[in-house]
Amino acid sequence: MEIQWKDIELEDKELIQSYYKKEQSRSCDFTFGNNVLWSPFFQLRYAIVEGALVFLSGEQHCSVSFPLGKEHVKEAVEALVAYFEEQGWSFRMYSVTPEQFEVLEELFPGSFEIAYERDAADYIYESEKLMNLSGKKLHSKRNHINKFLSEHEDWSFEFITPENRAECVEMVQKWREMNDCTGNQKKCNELCVTLRSLEKLEELGLTGGLIRLDGRVIAVSVGEACCDDTFVVHIEKAYADIPGAYPMINQQFVKHAAADYRYINREDDAGEEGLRKAKLSYHPAFMQEKGTVTKKKA
Repeated sequence: MEIQWKDIELEDKELIQSYYKKEQSRSCDFTFGNNVLWSPFFQLRYAIVEGALVFLSGEQHCSVSFPLGKEHVKEAVEALVAYFEEQGWSFRMYSVTPEQFEVLEELFPGSFEIAYERDAADYIYESEKLMNLSGKKLHSKRNHINKFLSEHEDWSFEFITPENRAECVEMVQKWREMNDCTGNQKKCNELCVTLRSLEKLEELGLTGGLIRLDGRVIAVSVGEACCDDTFVVHIEKAYADIPGAYPMINQQFVKHAAADYRYINREDDAGEEGLRKAKLSYHPAFMQEKGTVTKKKA
C-alpha cells in the first residue's frame, strides 16, 4: 500500500487538531505544538490512513503512532501493518497508552504485545495541588515559595508577548551558559525546542509565562492544552541559583495559564535521575503510561 507521508507544517494545525479534539488524550505526544517543535529530532511526518491520523517517526527504528479516528482504527492498522511488510520493516507503534492498547486487543485479539517504558511515562498532577500546594506532602514546596516571597518584594508574573519575548530568549541563552550542555545531545535538542517555542509561540497556539524579579526575567514556561481537562507544560526554565525560582514559575504558570484545567501534564523525565526526583517531589496524581507495540510472533 502506498502512503503519502507529509512533513508537519503550520498550515496543518487545523486538520491535526480536529483529530485531537475528537480523541481527548492526556498524553503530551498528541499536541500540535509538540509535534511541530520536535519533528526535526524525531523525523516526524504524518498521513491520513484510511480516514485516521497517523504519525511516522523515522528516529532509530521506524515506528507509527496509534491511529486517531475511532471508526477507522481497524482499517488503518491493517493498512499500516501491510505498509511495514512492504517496506521490509518490523511493525512498531510508539507512545501507545493502556486505553489505546485495549482497543487494539479488542480489534485484533492476541495479535500484538506492548512493552511499557517508565522513562516515557507522563507525570499528571491535579492543578489545584500545584496552585495551592495544599497538604503535608507539599509542605516543603510551600516553604520555598514563602521564602521567595519574604525575600523578594519586586517580583511579578507576566504572559509572554512580542514585547517581552526578547528578554525571555536572552534568559534561556544565559541559562544555557550556566548549564553546560556540551556533549549532551538531549539537552541541546531541548534548548533548540525551547527557543523555537518562544519564536513560534502565537503561530503554534502556545501559552507562555515568565517570572520577573527586580526588573529581569528569571524564569519562563510554555505549554498548551492537550484535551478538555488537561494542560501540558512543555517548557520550564529558571535560574537555579535563585532559591524558589523554579517553584514560583511552576505555581504561577499553572495559576495564570491553566487554572481552568483539572490536570497538568508535566511530561516525562526521560530517565534522568535528577528530573525524576524533582517531578516525584510534587506527588503526581497518576502517571500516563505509554509503551511500544509490536506484533506477536506466530
